[in-house]
Parts: sequence; structure tokens; C-alpha cells
Amino acid sequence: MTNAEVARALANIAVMLEMEGGNPFRVRAYREAARVIQTQAEAVATLAVEEGRLESLGGIGKDLAGKIRDLVKTGSTKIYDELKAKIPLEVVALTELQGLGPKRVGTLFQVLGVKTRADLEQAARAGKLRDLPGFGEKIEQNVLKAIATASQRSGRMLLASAWPVAHAIADHVRDVRGVKQVDIAGSFRRRKETVGDLDILACGGASEAVMGAFTSHPSVAEVLGRGETKSSVRLVNGLQVDLRLVPEAAYGAALLYFTGSKEHNIELRKIAIEQGMSLNEYGLTRGEKFVAGRTEEEVYRALGGPWIPPELREARGEIELSRYGRLPRLVELEDLRGDLHMHTDRTDGRDSLEAMVRAAKDRGYEYVALTEHSKAAMARGFDEARLKSSAGEIEAVRKRVPGIEVLHGLEVDILADGALDLDDDALESLDWVIVSIHSRLDQDAKAATARVLRALDHPAVHAMGHPLGRVIGTREGMALDLDAVLARAAERGIAMEINSQPDRADLSDAHARLAREKGVRIVIDTDAHSAVQLGFAQFGVFTARRAGLAREDILNTLPYLNFREAVRRDRRRREPAVAAASPVARTPEPSVARRRSTGEKAPGRKPAASGPAKGPRRPR
Repeated sequence: MTNAEVARALANIAVMLEMEGGNPFRVRAYREAARVIQTQAEAVATLAVEEGRLESLGGIGKDLAGKIRDLVKTGSTKIYDELKAKIPLEVVALTELQGLGPKRVGTLFQVLGVKTRADLEQAARAGKLRDLPGFGEKIEQNVLKAIATASQRSGRMLLASAWPVAHAIADHVRDVRGVKQVDIAGSFRRRKETVGDLDILACGGASEAVMGAFTSHPSVAEVLGRGETKSSVRLVNGLQVDLRLVPEAAYGAALLYFTGSKEHNIELRKIAIEQGMSLNEYGLTRGEKFVAGRTEEEVYRALGGPWIPPELREARGEIELSRYGRLPRLVELEDLRGDLHMHTDRTDGRDSLEAMVRAAKDRGYEYVALTEHSKAAMARGFDEARLKSSAGEIEAVRKRVPGIEVLHGLEVDILADGALDLDDDALESLDWVIVSIHSRLDQDAKAATARVLRALDHPAVHAMGHPLGRVIGTREGMALDLDAVLARAAERGIAMEINSQPDRADLSDAHARLAREKGVRIVIDTDAHSAVQLGFAQFGVFTARRAGLAREDILNTLPYLNFREAVRRDRRRREPAVAAASPVARTPEPSVARRRSTGEKAPGRKPAASGPAKGPRRPR
């Protein structure tokens, strides 16, 4: 079993135990073990065979390690089998719907016999949920909305979930003798946030050897069909994968065709017809004459334009832009100079402050912002007193890990009325303030928009994290007037985040494109809760590329000194605008206002350095 599959089994056990009213500490232990396994970079199958390795992981004792080894070896364990005999996994799956935790699902199962989404929808439409303990009419209506949202994503898998197995299969085929090229096409290659299936193309090698390697891969659960040029399988995780063996002369045309999108391909075929040619997966031809097809670049060039990055192939004007030489140079992962949103074990993260900073430095970053949660988000969230002690912790890690700028930041909750979760003096002491919403996501559009606009009017704010609060497949996000929010962000010089967590991608590509059109700067952050999750940055970059964003559109592609100056410049133009135009903005405390007018630094702050050598750490 893969890490994800083991983690899913442990999480399922936690859910079923909670449904049964099990010991909360036991439930938490399984849930924590699932999180630990999910975030491990090393394969759990490797950890399981090495004595003591599982037990050395935080949160996994001898008993849990034994159950994980059972899962790796057999796909199950005794307690999992016992629980599944009482609670079907289809019931557990209902907890993935927004607003339905294990206790509510347990009530639905025990009282109404609800097992599936169909059962749940039928019961909700019949008005049977509103009278159950812990429910009510509003929750009943929210359940119907959650079902509708989830149905739109039915049968699709997160790109990040498909990523490791897709590359493992492609690498397995690539290792076959004689194989010259292998690519994963389809929506996977266009880096859509979810995929419905996988299309893999290969050229070279003997058909029998290539198809044999493909259909015998350990992740394959069922062979759906096997031929000389095409085979189809279903993986253990349920994903269907098709492999096509393509002639080398037509490989580029086939890759173009199977990458899509369908709409992009239609536009290309129209251009081919206008020029007296025909385009399909076998190549570009003029009558009986073969014109192009060996590479994608060759096909695009023959049609009169340059190669178009797969992320842009959605028939949204990219072909016209390419023909006029106006395609953007899309941002690359290597362009990122820092990560401005992450958590440590001081709140809900897994790794220590120093471990996160070292991991960021190892990735080649020039700067990083540590942004724990504020107190409204969770019991361990930072209040004003905790923030003061945090300043010393940040200064200590700066000394222990030289060579990277460490910003003292915070992810500050936007409260229901738009106020921020800490007082102005506390906010003013921070190097980086990212504001987010974690509660009352069900507000109507008018209230939600007013709430966000008030928060963005606060002069201490630098960026807004996961702006809509969506979770792919379970929650669409807040009902915001996004045009108004982005206009205010552009006016105030506040960045909007592309959150790289694979189940968020928030802003989405469409929203990020809109933000750029409004003149809003973007930050690509991981919201990492462990050092391993810093690797999620690539998924944020994929979203940005699908939005057509260049390096210049992304704030944290700037070298540190330029980043610091850009943030200061935005702050300088923000404060007069807030004072003159925003009746809802908080009035700073007298001490803060005096410091702003006189240039006096907050207590304990080092004086600004003159000259370009190092400069102050704070980016304001």
C-alpha cells in the first residue's frame, strides 16, 4: 500500500471509532498517525520493514506501528476489518461532505439507515434530517448543497493524488528496452487540479515488452484490455489508465491530440482546414503529403505559430496570443524566492520552527515567513502575549540558521464582522500579516464581502490567504463579490494568495487570472504544516501557469531586497488611502500612530540599517 492508502485506512478507522463514540484520545491517535504517514516523503512500505523506523515517527507507538505493518502487508488489519463489518466504507465517505462530521453521519446511519449519498439526498429532500438531534432545517439545506457540489467532481482525483503513481507507471514503461519517449498527457499534462483518468503515450520498444510492463505494474488492480498499440488498466486507487504506443514520426501529433483540451484541438483543426490541411492524432497532412507530426513544436510551427505550454491549452485566446507573439513567459517553480505562509509545531504544524526554516533554506529560498494561526482559529493559536514570546523564538532561529531571511509573520483570522483577531500594536510588530477566514464560511455574499473589505482596509495587512476558503470536491468557498474584493486589494496594494495545498488551489486559475487583470499582485504559498509540504509549491505554480501568470506577476519571485522595497512601497501608499477613504478601518492606537508619524520603532525593534548590505529584516 502507498502512503496515501495507509493514511486513508487509518483515517477511516478514526472516523468509524468516532461514529461509535470511541475514546477521543484513541480517535486522535489514529488521526494523527494518518497525518504523519501522509506527510512522509519516504515510502511507508520501506519504513515498515526496517525495525524501529515506524516507532521513531512522532505519534506512532508500538501498537499503531504493528497495525501499519499489517496494512502494508495485507491491505487491512484486525480492527479495520471489525469496524468495516459494522460500518460500511460508503458511510464513512459521507463525512467528506461539507458540514457532516463523524457524529452526524453516525446519527444518520443509526437512526435513518443512511448509507450512500443517494440515501442521504432522498432523506434530506423528504425533510427527515431537520428533526434529528444536532441537525435542523438549515443543516438539511446545507447537506443538499454539499451533495450538489460533490457531484460536480464525481469520479475525479486530485492532481497531487494521481501525481506519484502516474510518474511511477511512466518511469516503469520508460525503463523498457528500446523505449525512446514517454509522456503523461490529458488533463494531467495541462495540470488541472483534478483528473478523471490518465493517458500515457510511448514510442519505441517492442509492443509485447511495453504492454507487459504496463499491465504488470504493482499499482494495477485490473487489466481492462490489452492490445499491440493500446492497453487499459484500472489501478488500486480506482483510476483508469490508458497506454498508447505511437509511431515516432507521429508522436508529437498524438501528444498534442491526447493532451487536449478538446476545445483547443478544435481551434487548431480549424486553422489547419483554413490552410488546406488536415490535423489529427496521426499528423498534419496536405492531401496525401505528410507535413508535420514528429514533435508538437513542428505541428504548431507548420500551423503558423510557436509551441503553446500545455497549461494554457483551454481555448481561452492562447492561440491568437501565440500567433501575435504575445504569449507570456509563464512562471516556473525555480522563480520562487520565498514562501510566505507556513505553520510549525507551535500551533498545528508537525515540524519545529528551526526544521521549517532549514527546509526552506535547503530549497534555495532567500526568505521565509513563519505564520502561525491566531487565537480565533484554534486553542493553540497565538494571542498578544504569545506573539511577544514568539519574537524571541524567531530571533533565535535567525541566529541558528544564517543565510536566509526569516520574517516574523502570522496568519490572522478575519472575524465575523471583518475585525482582525489581534490588536493593532500586535499587528504592527509583525513583519508579515496574512489574513484568512476559517469560520462563518456560510455568510451571504453581502455580509461576506463587507467582512473581507473591512479586513483589507487594515493598514497592517500584506496578503489574504486562501481567499475563498474552498476545499476541492467538498466546499465551493465563500459567496464573495470577488470583483469588489480584488479591486480593494489592488487599491490597497494587498497581495492575494494562490494556496498550494492540493485540495485548495485557492485562488483558482480563473480567479488568479481575474486578480492579475485587476492589477493585484499574487503570492504563491504552500500553507505548509510540515517540511515535506513545502514541496506543494509546484502545485501552486501549476495554478499560476494555468492562469497565464508570469514571474513578474508573483510577489515572492522578487529577490529579498526588492521584495522588501515592494512591500514597503505598498504600505506607504496604503496608509494615506486608508486614513482618507475608509470609515471602517481601525484607528491605530496612539502609540502606533505616533511611531508612524515620527519614524520611531516599536519597542525591542532594531534600528534600520543604512545602505544595501543587509538592511533590516522587516520588509515594511
